[in-house]
Amino acid sequence: MTRSYTEWRRGAACRRNAWRARVRRTPEQKEAEPAGPLPFALLPWLLLGMGAFSNLFQGETPNPLLGGLGVLTFNSCYVYVAVRSFVKEKREAVSTRVALAVMAVVTCGLALGYGGGWVQFFPLLGLATGAALRGRPLRLTGIALAVLAGAVAYVHEGWGGIETAYATWISTIVTAVILIMSEAVRELRAAREELARRAVEKERLRFSRDLHDLLGHTLSVIVVKSEAARRLAPGHLDAALAQIADIESVGRQALTEIREAVTGYRESSLATELDRARSALTAAGVEPSISRSGTPVEPQTAALLGWVVREAVTNVVRHSGATRCGITVSGTPRHVRLTVTDDGTGASCADGGGTGLTGLRERLAAAGGSLTAGPGAGGGFTVTAELPVDVAEQRSYEGAKVPYAGAPSTPTGPTLGP
Repeated sequence: MTRSYTEWRRGAACRRNAWRARVRRTPEQKEAEPAGPLPFALLPWLLLGMGAFSNLFQGETPNPLLGGLGVLTFNSCYVYVAVRSFVKEKREAVSTRVALAVMAVVTCGLALGYGGGWVQFFPLLGLATGAALRGRPLRLTGIALAVLAGAVAYVHEGWGGIETAYATWISTIVTAVILIMSEAVRELRAAREELARRAVEKERLRFSRDLHDLLGHTLSVIVVKSEAARRLAPGHLDAALAQIADIESVGRQALTEIREAVTGYRESSLATELDRARSALTAAGVEPSISRSGTPVEPQTAALLGWVVREAVTNVVRHSGATRCGITVSGTPRHVRLTVTDDGTGASCADGGGTGLTGLRERLAAAGGSLTAGPGAGGGFTVTAELPVDVAEQRSYEGAKVPYAGAPSTPTGPTLGP
């Protein structure tokens, strides 16, 4: 007996847990549920016509066959309109409007012929009208329907027909308002889902660009400095050790930048990138020439120019075969210009269409600036970037970027060109 009772309790607990699992919905399941009422929400209102059914079954209605046919026609049209009213294309179809017209004719005929509970088909007609019409047609039809209901009810009920007119008008307007609000909720939910999807895509793009850009630049510098250390090691051990120390420093800095990129708070700095450019160019055997003049620029502008320096110098080191590289930053009270030139083969980034420069071009254009890249007049390759001195109010290329958790983040850089 004890064993049977224990097994019964275990079975009951399993059934209870299974029932809870079916009842409890996850947030994803709740999000997937449609917002607002469904077509079936309009069907229970057919109970308003129970008085007419009662008269038919009790034999209180003259010519019950005609009355029953009218009830069947009205209910069929009502269900048809209710189901189609939740889809805009079906709601505005001619067949839906024809069904409404048939309901109006049948309602008038039944109410005029029988009176009493048959007049309650007018509020039902109002429900269907409020579900199927929108805008000006709804207002005009709602008023006309209320007047018609009052006039028909007046024949049997006198001034008591005003109640029927009011009930018809209220059922029309309230149904329309509820369904319009539910449609607005559905549209807002769809817009929210679209914004969330775009935010995820934008974050993936940000992370892939940051990571690719950081690793591409860092690995290029490490390769160049490793080659320099290998060349210097046989006869200049101290210089080779200095290059190895630089490699260690670059590696540590890369780790920090990757952590910042992952958390979404990575920003480039013009001064930092100029210092790194000098070090990378020198290690690659390229003679650097860096000059700055003009008014100071705002941090947002300096960050964008820092990305341009990083991308252009990386391309010089990896592709150009240059011996000299000049970086010039000049500014006016309104604009600042950055120019990076080299005396290489002119192939720093093919024809200027590399993915890194393309991303930079789009980003600077969105910030109110421009970027041009191509062979220089005297040979080599030239990258020129122009920006307003203050782009804090400009819209960055990445927009209001959202990290994985959904919080806003600072804009980051483009991907590294091949």
